[in-house]
Amino acid sequence: MRTIKLPSGEQVSAIGQGTWYMGDRKGEATREIAALQLGIDLGMTLIDTAEMYADGGAERIVAQAVAGRRDQVFIVSKVYPHNASRSGVPAACERSLKRLNTDRIDLYLLHWRGGHPLAETVAAFESLRQAEKIRHWGVSNLDVADMEEIARSPGGGECAANQVLYHPNSRGIEYDLLPWCETRGIAIMAYSPLGHTTSRLLRSPALESVAKRHGCTPAQVALAWGLRFPNVISIPKASDPDHVRENAAAIDVVLTAEDLAEIDAAHKPPGRKQPLDLL
Repeated sequence: MRTIKLPSGEQVSAIGQGTWYMGDRKGEATREIAALQLGIDLGMTLIDTAEMYADGGAERIVAQAVAGRRDQVFIVSKVYPHNASRSGVPAACERSLKRLNTDRIDLYLLHWRGGHPLAETVAAFESLRQAEKIRHWGVSNLDVADMEEIARSPGGGECAANQVLYHPNSRGIEYDLLPWCETRGIAIMAYSPLGHTTSRLLRSPALESVAKRHGCTPAQVALAWGLRFPNVISIPKASDPDHVRENAAAIDVVLTAEDLAEIDAAHKPPGRKQPLDLL
């Protein structure tokens, strides 16, 4: 598995595993845990979750999946905006630590911007980092202006990642946010890299054509496309073992200039500033 370097120099898997919608149904728990464990075996050792997902249920699934192998994985979780105050962040973190059955979160993110000042959230993150409750912190769904505000905040230079929607049908970040982060060594974590409605994106004639040339699937082309940038981490979610293997194998797909031109022709890159896409 190829790795991406965080600002600290730490390396994390370029393809990780998402958990949005995991933990919603008790009958699916065994299957979800097994899928995450298979993903770890295949090198997708970064696992992304959040207190929001299934009201903490996804964090509990992650805890069971990493039991006995915590040191092999890099756990990412997120705090709700309404919990992102100076006192709310540590309280939320403690709840997540308990659900994850761990003593630290490797990367803790602000899920999206809310009513609490960003500087206050940064201060809370920094306190948690110094207390070794979290190892790194970052943000999610923040655009350039927000990132610049983060950078101006005391301790803001420690921001390690920004998790945003990114796939061939959602390319607005390429205009300014992605290069802004790349220049500063901040990782971009691409959520829903196969599209929120995967069937629509994966029926793209361009992706199908490129996949045929490489002897792979359109999903693998979509993942390889996002990973063409050196600071992008992709976090597809999969509960089916075949899909887990398919995601992991995408790391071996290397797109050519011809491939990228064909995708660009069908899925236009941004020519101007666009509002940040959100789900």
